[in-house]
Order: sequence, then structure tokens, then C-alpha cells
Amino acid sequence: MSASLKLSLCVIATILFASPVGSALAQVDTFEFENEVQQQRFRTLSDELRCPMCQNTNLSGSTGGVAEDLRREVHRMILEGMSDREIEQFMFERYGDFIFYRPRLRAQTLLLWFGPIIFLLIGGFAAWGIFRRAREVEETEVALDESQKARLNELVGGD
Repeated sequence: MSASLKLSLCVIATILFASPVGSALAQVDTFEFENEVQQQRFRTLSDELRCPMCQNTNLSGSTGGVAEDLRREVHRMILEGMSDREIEQFMFERYGDFIFYRPRLRAQTLLLWFGPIIFLLIGGFAAWGIFRRAREVEETEVALDESQKARLNELVGGD
């Protein structure tokens, strides 16, 4: 291997591992659990909880500092024997409904849950009304009086 090729590979490797992409790929949280059930609970909770800093990324997919802290917190609570419901309640009290990808069904989240269905129904009724009116216009026979017929013939150039 030539010296210039070695130098090029070293420069590329340095840039890759010094960049945020390289550090994001190298970042791995390692948590030890007492059993497989705890580990599965941790994965499930980390996938279902949203990172408050990253907007639309779950805790397991986020590289942000807040997500790291929350993963450590979830790990600690699981080891302390807290249930999933208790952990979710703790996160809800701290961050509100935003922390959940699937917010709880409450009075404050009714529009969030049922809004799309309501808007779909409204759009369907509007489309049905437009279609019905268009069909009525299409079926209506247009009657012209004698002066209109004469004017139409004059414009068309017929007798």
C-alpha cells in the first residue's frame, strides 16, 4: 500500500470518527439487568417514550443528553422494582402527555384521538354534498326561449 493511500485512509477515518455521525454510531448505552424480563421491559418503555428534546424520536433512538438521562432513570426504576405503570406515571408527571407516543385518552386529548376521524367525516359529507349538487345540475334540462335560440344560432352561424 502506498504512503499516500495510507495517509488518505487515516484522514478519512479521523474525519468519520471525529464527526457527529461517527460519535452517534459509536454511542451505546449498556445497562445490566437481573433477568431477561427486566431487559424487555426497558426496551419496550424506551421505544414507547418520546425524547422531550428530540421532538419525534423515542428514547432508544435518541442520542441527546436528555434521552440518556431518561434511559438511566428508567433503568434505575426497573431495578428498584417499579411497575411499568408507575414509571409511565412518573414520566407523565414530569413531562406531560408529550412523553408518550400514544397519549392517554383523557378530556385534554380527545381532539388528538378523535380529531382525524371527525375531520374525515366532515370532508366526506362536504364531498357528498358537492357530488349531489353536481348531479342535480347535470340532470336538469336547460330550456331556452325563442330569443335565446335565435342568439345561439346567430353565434354558431347556423340557420
